[in-house]
Amino acid sequence: MTRGVELLLCALLLAAVMASALGVAWSKHQHRSLFMELQGLSAEADHLNVEWGMLQLEQGTWAGHGRVERVGQERLDMVMPGREDTIIIRP
Repeated sequence: MTRGVELLLCALLLAAVMASALGVAWSKHQHRSLFMELQGLSAEADHLNVEWGMLQLEQGTWAGHGRVERVGQERLDMVMPGREDTIIIRP
């Protein structure tokens, strides 16, 4: 091999090593960025799960049989029908 070819080969190898190093650095940066985004989204998902549980408890409280009956009696003046008002239909 001549001296010119050896220099060209070394320059190509140096360029390949530099490109590889830049690729590794870029890949590591992407990994860290995506991991931070994942952590943020996981925290948001946890917060939303807690809020969902609280909303389900609140819905259960508002829709409870006792509360519905009390609101019907107080606000709508509803009453439970007596025996004489109940008709049973048999097949």
